[in-house]
Amino acid sequence: MQLFKDIITRWWSEFTLQTKLMAIATLVVSLVMSTLTFWAVNSIQQDAQINDTRYGKDLGVLVASNVAPLIAENDLSGVAKFSGRFFNSTSSVRYIIYANETGDILFGIPFSQSEITNSLSLKRQLQLPENYSSVINAPVVRQHLTPAGKITDVFVPMYYENIYLGVLAIGINPNPAVVASSNLTRDVTIAVFISIWAMVILGGVFNALTITKPIKELLTGVKNIAARNFKQRIDLPLGGELGELISSFNEMGERLEKYEAQNIEELTAEKAKLETLVATIADGAILLDSQLKMVLVNPTARSMFDWEETHVIGEDLLEYLPRQVTSQLQQPLKDISEGESISESNSKSHILPTQGELTEFTVTLTKESQEQHTFRILLTQVLDQNRENIKGIVITVQDITKETELNEAKSQFISNVSHELRTPLFNIKSFIETLFEYGDDLTQAEKLEFLQTANHETDRLTRLVNDVLDLSRLESSRSYQFTPLDLEQPIDQTLRTYQLNAKDKNIELVQDIEENLQPVKGNYDLLLQVFTNLVGNALKFTPEGGKVTIKAYGVKVDPEDTQTTSHVRVEITDTGIGIDDEDQQAIFDRFFRVENSVHTLEGTGLGLSIVKNITEKHNTRVHLKSKVGFGTTFWFDLAICQTEHKSLSPASVA
Repeated sequence: MQLFKDIITRWWSEFTLQTKLMAIATLVVSLVMSTLTFWAVNSIQQDAQINDTRYGKDLGVLVASNVAPLIAENDLSGVAKFSGRFFNSTSSVRYIIYANETGDILFGIPFSQSEITNSLSLKRQLQLPENYSSVINAPVVRQHLTPAGKITDVFVPMYYENIYLGVLAIGINPNPAVVASSNLTRDVTIAVFISIWAMVILGGVFNALTITKPIKELLTGVKNIAARNFKQRIDLPLGGELGELISSFNEMGERLEKYEAQNIEELTAEKAKLETLVATIADGAILLDSQLKMVLVNPTARSMFDWEETHVIGEDLLEYLPRQVTSQLQQPLKDISEGESISESNSKSHILPTQGELTEFTVTLTKESQEQHTFRILLTQVLDQNRENIKGIVITVQDITKETELNEAKSQFISNVSHELRTPLFNIKSFIETLFEYGDDLTQAEKLEFLQTANHETDRLTRLVNDVLDLSRLESSRSYQFTPLDLEQPIDQTLRTYQLNAKDKNIELVQDIEENLQPVKGNYDLLLQVFTNLVGNALKFTPEGGKVTIKAYGVKVDPEDTQTTSHVRVEITDTGIGIDDEDQQAIFDRFFRVENSVHTLEGTGLGLSIVKNITEKHNTRVHLKSKVGFGTTFWFDLAICQTEHKSLSPASVA
């Protein structure tokens, strides 16, 4: 016995402190896990027992309520049929016994009272629990142990019209799945516990015999390497995997010694490249450490949050963010810094996570200049090499103000187009249906009127589709051909187009073109579309008796030089309702629409946007001067084409 004890002591002394601690930790962990497993098994069994009890009570009350009328009528045949069907329909019931008020068994499954009784028959009585009371109309539960497990006995008093008839006893089998699972869990836990310790003992023996000394040498060498002593070498005559490990260690030391300076230089260069890249990206970038201190802030982020003159490096981010941003980021950032993943932080703040470990916020800020900016803020975790611990947080800030405005404009455009499409389509359908169904009852004049109305509504649809297509074409990269052009031609064609419309509204159309006006460099079709849109708008917003004028004249380089013309200016003036100063700021935006007080004017809000795009194609800009109640003037300049002869024919589109 003493010899065996000495062997164990000597064997144990061969282990390093780490190995001993590992063995002790393994023992503690295995014991804790085993305890937790048995506790879990016991909890499962208790939960199953509670479920069986609840199920048995409900089942007993159900059976008692259905059988009580049969017991009251002494219909044991009916009781037997009902009980037999019920017993055969479920495997959870172990037995069903009915006893009268004195405890004598009337009927039972799987055994039953004999139907023929004589002097030799023995009466069987049901043994009731001590806490059973026929006065309290409530089930009583007890349990007894069998080789198949614990059986739950439920005793339910039977009443019919407030008369106590006896007691129903029903037995509930234990849940076989829970029993099997508990037994399997217990057996697996014991097997795992034994296997772990068998492996620990075998590993300890192998460690003490072949690994401990080389590992100690390697540990010393690694410490020296960590202390930047790259001349450290290990000389042990070992083969196999340990020999290869020692050889690789020595080779690593040689390479580290050779490339130390080179690696440091490369790392410094890469760091400089990264900082330059972050500083030049269009999005704002903020790098935080795990304590939410700012480590890096690029110029874009400083501009977005007005930090140009503020020292923020090393400071807490939440103390410098605007209030609207802090209210959204405070809790997620604190959760992440405390070790939670972004998805867990999102679940707490009810923010849906995007793909991966990245969260998106959208905030609107009002800067000191009273301009509103919408920012998209993205949070990304910075993890260590093992992707286990959070080392910091990267915040990316994107200015999506224009994108938001464009989305709002598109939504408004879709709403306007839908409204404009719905009305003519409804009118066309209505008049065509009327012609189809009641054509024989209509006069020729009525039919002609219906067809004219449908044709008018079709023209409205055509104009709407053409406006959308024109704007799409102008905003594309399509190129146009510009040739010498006499402005009198497109202006004259525009006036002829709107002559009847102006006459109907009693509006005077005036053409004022300077004599001997030099030709301009332009595209006939595009400029015709500009005149058509501007004159059409002028007629639309000018009341009856008003005046619309198209004027074209040369602008001199020097007022004293009456010979040299720098460019040609075109003005379209009306005496209409005018445009508010507030609307003038957005009148040329896409999808913007100015309506009159009763919202009856047709249009999609694309006409002036098309005019703006066409003038930009001609390297100029359209301007306006307007006063509410007095009228509006749109004007733009066109470059003079230096040619000897005027071009009298329209230019073709490339």
